Amino acid sequence: MSGTSFSSPLTLAVGAVLVCAVTAVWLSSARSLIRVVALQGVALGVVALVLGVHQHDAGLIATAAVVLVIKAMAMPLLLTRASAGGVRGRESRPLVNVPASLVASAVLIVVAFASARGVAHFVGTTAGALVPVGVATLLIGFFVLVARRRPLSQMVGLLLVDNGIALVAFLCTAGVPFLIELGVSLDVLLGVVVLMVLAQRLRIEFGDLDLDELQELHD
Repeated sequence: MSGTSFSSPLTLAVGAVLVCAVTAVWLSSARSLIRVVALQGVALGVVALVLGVHQHDAGLIATAAVVLVIKAMAMPLLLTRASAGGVRGRESRPLVNVPASLVASAVLIVVAFASARGVAHFVGTTAGALVPVGVATLLIGFFVLVARRRPLSQMVGLLLVDNGIALVAFLCTAGVPFLIELGVSLDVLLGVVVLMVLAQRLRIEFGDLDLDELQELHD
């Protein structure tokens, strides 16, 4: 795989990761958010797969399989169980409303491209030129963590941050070692499980998981 046959699918897959991040900012339905997370996991796996095939790297192809299994299948299934178990994901009163969130996402994308331009130039490859997209995904994930009030939405923000970091690693270094990616993915998977258990216990104790409501209990 070389030339256009390499850069075109890579660019499309990387662009899909960013589009999914922006879409997660726009959506409020739990089911829709979970679908976006699954789609972003597929796009991230395709990025690793394209890089692995281009460089004939069996380890990177295996990493792509791990990404697809954990990020495109296991994570969405866990989020679906959390949603079915009463961890509501629809944002009725987000800290930042949807129009303002979309504007903030656009600003974060501009900031990412401005700040990561030097990194892309330093890497000096076709994949390296797309590093700002990974940084933008990372920043949008942090924004979702801060701006959303429901636990499921914040879990999605955590996954966006992790996917942004993984995307930067793939593009900067032509992938990370298989065992490292497996370990990091399992750590995030464990973190999501812990957050699910904690959210469900809070729901049982207090009946609602809106952070504003919990703050009123504290006051």
